[in-house]
Amino acid sequence: MNADLFKKVDDYISDLLAPEDAVLTETIESLDREDIPQISVTANQGKLLQVLLMLGSARTVLELGTLGGYSTIWMARALPEDGKVISLEIDENHAKVARQNIEKAGLTHKVEVRVGKALDLLPKMAANGEGPFDMIFIDADKPPYAEYFKLALTLSRPGTLIICDNVIREGKVLDANHPDERVQGVRRFNQLLAETPSVTATILQTVGAKDYDGMAIAVVNQTA
Repeated sequence: MNADLFKKVDDYISDLLAPEDAVLTETIESLDREDIPQISVTANQGKLLQVLLMLGSARTVLELGTLGGYSTIWMARALPEDGKVISLEIDENHAKVARQNIEKAGLTHKVEVRVGKALDLLPKMAANGEGPFDMIFIDADKPPYAEYFKLALTLSRPGTLIICDNVIREGKVLDANHPDERVQGVRRFNQLLAETPSVTATILQTVGAKDYDGMAIAVVNQTA
């Protein structure tokens, strides 16, 4: 793979169509200051999320995996003033940094960051009658991706868009016996996606500044 070329093309696209402003740049810089891993979506992927939200006239978003709030900011900016992003984050420090970045972006009124394990929070949300959400973005720890997807369906409606990032793992998903639990987690998810009749889905391979991976895109089917 020509990683240098992929990054240059990704930068070219981002410079043209997804330029980062000071808030987004500072959000990325805040990760280094707080010793948070640099695993946010790329600027171009953030813009893709915006385009998809606008395409569906989305008003409500559920995000699994806030990290420093980079993708959260991209998505919140695509929503109307009364729109809402609820973002779930397991790490207290990540959530603190994300809230600071979201405040700098002037988006506190649109975003709520909740701290806890998504596997615990999602059933409570469903039991409390929250949702359905217009879009659900899953970009959290990979081993329980299949479980996240099943729970996401309980917070969906016909037409809900569910996006799951990092589902190709540099092609490692081709190895059924790969020892990495993250690879096995997305393999289980990918198989579940194929076997779920209530959604229409595909996976797009992605290359760029974050190397080689893939993004699953699913739409909950209209009821008969």
